Amino acid sequence: MKNDLLAINELFRKRVGISENEMITFETLDYVLEKAAKSIPFENLCIIANNTYELTKENLLTKIVLRNEGGLCYELNTILNFFLIENGFKADLIRGITFNHQNQCWNRIGRTHVANLVMHNGELYIIDTGFGGNLPLKPVPLNGESVTSENGEFRVKKEESEHGDYIFEMKLKHKDKDWKAGYAFDSKKVVEDMGELNEIQKVILEHEESPFNKKPLINRITDNGNITLTNSSFTEWTDGIVKKEEIDENKFKELSKEHFGLSI
Repeated sequence: MKNDLLAINELFRKRVGISENEMITFETLDYVLEKAAKSIPFENLCIIANNTYELTKENLLTKIVLRNEGGLCYELNTILNFFLIENGFKADLIRGITFNHQNQCWNRIGRTHVANLVMHNGELYIIDTGFGGNLPLKPVPLNGESVTSENGEFRVKKEESEHGDYIFEMKLKHKDKDWKAGYAFDSKKVVEDMGELNEIQKVILEHEESPFNKKPLINRITDNGNITLTNSSFTEWTDGIVKKEEIDENKFKELSKEHFGLSI
């Protein structure tokens, strides 16, 4: 294989539908993030099948942009990180701990969320394409200012805690009336190597409180909302209207292919 970063740049563009000669600037990142969110599904099928792989540049390239599969945060944001760096951005990966709204507490599996931290004109921004239906679809500054996209409002609040120095917050369109916590992170602790990501994958695969090792979950942003598929239901959010249907295993396979391009 030729230089894998070069391959990622070319093939990531093809995967999400961006012209190979189009200049990627900070001002066009909204476009890149929207394209990625609508093209690459957030999914845990490898975890459910207990068919994980070593996280390397080449393996991520093969899975996401050659086999046209999706992945979880540590896969989706890492492939985006390679793409951003190849296009001249100063981008690091950070680890966050997500908030469990059902139990109203920080998840006990630790800092298993992965997102990008990008420096632009002296300002830091969270760039996240691996947070399921909660994607901001835009860079979110760490200065507390909120950004608005077709998926809702998003901000990063400065708050010192045992989990770091910032909290990513969201107010999803048609779903939330008030701000709610997404994840806390430490802006000063960046991911040093792929070994950390492999540790995260191991926790996601094995931890009894992992939200992703119980049942299959596939999600993708659409032009008018988002769609979520599990082994028992298919849910469509369209302009604030939710439609949910119960399904069986055969229907799950059919919908996986039809809506997400995944062959089960």
